[in-house]
Amino acid sequence: MVIVTFALKQTFHRLWELAAASLLLAGSTVAMCPWAIEQSKAAIALWLSDGSILLDIAVLMSIDVAAALLYCIVQVEIDTSAHVSRLKRSVASALRYFPGLLIFPVLFGLLTMSIFALPGTDFGTVAWALGAVVLLLIPLLTFALKWLLPEREIRLEMLFLANVLIGLLGIIATVNGRTAVSGINNFELIPLLVVLALVLLGVVLGLAYCSFRLRKTIAKLSADKL
Repeated sequence: MVIVTFALKQTFHRLWELAAASLLLAGSTVAMCPWAIEQSKAAIALWLSDGSILLDIAVLMSIDVAAALLYCIVQVEIDTSAHVSRLKRSVASALRYFPGLLIFPVLFGLLTMSIFALPGTDFGTVAWALGAVVLLLIPLLTFALKWLLPEREIRLEMLFLANVLIGLLGIIATVNGRTAVSGINNFELIPLLVVLALVLLGVVLGLAYCSFRLRKTIAKLSADKL
């Protein structure tokens, strides 16, 4: 899913930007070979059983998901609003070229899996072959997604929903049969009321802001007509 969402985001880029991103991932795959060949299956299994490491990866996932969701929201506002501030355009441009953090651990995992699956093969050959696959796979997957979803708005919505799903999977993931947050058996009324009050406050502030923006827009349109 990380690779698919990465390719889906590349559908909003120009051809030379897609080529640069593919070269970056392919070069990173080859550059990670010295670290990949030092690992053993036992070491990787130990990593996967270490809750702190998985929680660190969940943090990377959260950063990626937050950046992707913010990009989608800002991009929609840019596409639909008549006047967009320079700050929002700058944020959208920065997030557009943000490659993500989780894609690199995924490529490292694919590299180690390929080395273990091809015993007796030169490690450098495996790394360069996987780099070539990544170099070809990202553009092909990007063009395929762009062909399947020709509407830009649909692709933006799919990018948003896919990252929401990744975020939900990260939240509900368990580590060795335990969740990251321990549950409680008793019912706490005061914290529940505080949370509800905060939610209600956010709703009121949001409605007030939307009403203010709507009145401002109507007044501006009336002034333009006059």
